[in-house]
Amino acid sequence: MVTLWDRAKAAWLATGRQAVITGVAASGLYGASWVDADATIELISPRHARPQPGLVVRQESLAPDEITKVSGIPVVVRARAAFDLGRHLGRGESLARLDALMRNGVFSAEDVLVLAKRYPGVRGLKRLIDVLPHVDGGAASPQETRLRLLYVDAGLPRPATQVPVFDGWRAVRILDLGWEEFRVGSEYDGDVHRTDRRAYVKDVRLRPIVESLGWAVDHVIKEDRDDEIIRRAVRLLRSRGWKP
Repeated sequence: MVTLWDRAKAAWLATGRQAVITGVAASGLYGASWVDADATIELISPRHARPQPGLVVRQESLAPDEITKVSGIPVVVRARAAFDLGRHLGRGESLARLDALMRNGVFSAEDVLVLAKRYPGVRGLKRLIDVLPHVDGGAASPQETRLRLLYVDAGLPRPATQVPVFDGWRAVRILDLGWEEFRVGSEYDGDVHRTDRRAYVKDVRLRPIVESLGWAVDHVIKEDRDDEIIRRAVRLLRSRGWKP
């Protein structure tokens, strides 16, 4: 079975060992989640490689302190990977990728901004500056990232991630998202609720316990429309004292 590392090494060799892996592939080599083996391999290289599907070669500036090695392959450091992810992907996807990279291993937003000052005229810099303050390593899936961004873009207070619900000193549930001040939570019920019966049953049995502890939780599913999700969240928050 061909792995992401196999494909990254092959791409590196195709440039005469002069390229450095960046972008989504770099985050995958670091161990970030949600990176498939067939993900596009992005390279920064002083020379062109033969065009082929699943390969992107960029001729961008790269300083020595922005390069390290992962399993023997030259890879950009985490801050540079974040710098490139935030510039070259659409807003929603870049935030999901940055969340996953942050969750895998914390990188410094300040280090990313240092690179922004180092390369002031590069493509996509405005997009990076816009998305960087929203990065949160607490997001456990791309769907949770999308849901959080949906709330923020709708003008709701920014929810916290991985919010514990306590019964005395004991945490009985960790909510995907939540506004602790108002005791309102939001859960994305994804594929695990369909494929893992034990997890689903546990979830269902915990819901009345969470409610008895004073929390109101909205359960979001894939089929929900964005306007429905926002409307429910606004209703719950306003019922708990939030004033838009």
